[in-house]
Amino acid sequence: MPEIKKHVRINDILLGPLERPALQWLAARMPDWMLPDHLTIIGTFGAALIFVSYWLTNYDKNFLWLASLGFIINLFGDSLDGTLARYRNIQRPKYGFFIDHVVDAFNEALIFLGFGLSPYIRFEIASLLLIGYLMMSVLVYVRTCVKGEFVISYVGFGPTEMRALAILANTLLFFFGNPTLILFGFSLTIFDSVGLVIALVLFIVFIVSSYSQARELSRIDPQVE
Repeated sequence: MPEIKKHVRINDILLGPLERPALQWLAARMPDWMLPDHLTIIGTFGAALIFVSYWLTNYDKNFLWLASLGFIINLFGDSLDGTLARYRNIQRPKYGFFIDHVVDAFNEALIFLGFGLSPYIRFEIASLLLIGYLMMSVLVYVRTCVKGEFVISYVGFGPTEMRALAILANTLLFFFGNPTLILFGFSLTIFDSVGLVIALVLFIVFIVSSYSQARELSRIDPQVE
């Protein structure tokens, strides 16, 4: 298997032309005492803020703005920690890979479960979204180990785009609410319906990508008779 430290990053996200120069600009201006681990902690603080803010929307929808701020803080910490390490040439390949993605899984759980505790989506549907997102994360990590390719984006979408969509969703919820629809005899809000569609897409992409990768690896690593 390829060494973790030798993997190739594939990050063809839609917002990449904006995000990459912004991260480089920020990395060049970070104070000397700021280390990648500090930024990882900041990203986790952002996820915790999202969790609490979504729960608090049960009492006041204005907390949606605080949740959006949490997404910005999470983006800042999670995206900049690796950039800062590469900018300063202080990478710790195995430790960094392990910490980054273990913390990512924890943060993702906080964010999706927090959304599920809000009045805007059923907890079961938020849990399906979390399962789908974690399945895609596992696919990325396993592919990194067996192929040496760390694929951050699929069809132009990655974590940055997901955060941007979440902030847009919060804004729409604040101004337009979350009307209820009757679909096939079931009462679902707009965001219940959107959540189900996104969860379904995540499951389909996981299955199709896993099958495609398995076939490719079967040719590279044929069965011995």
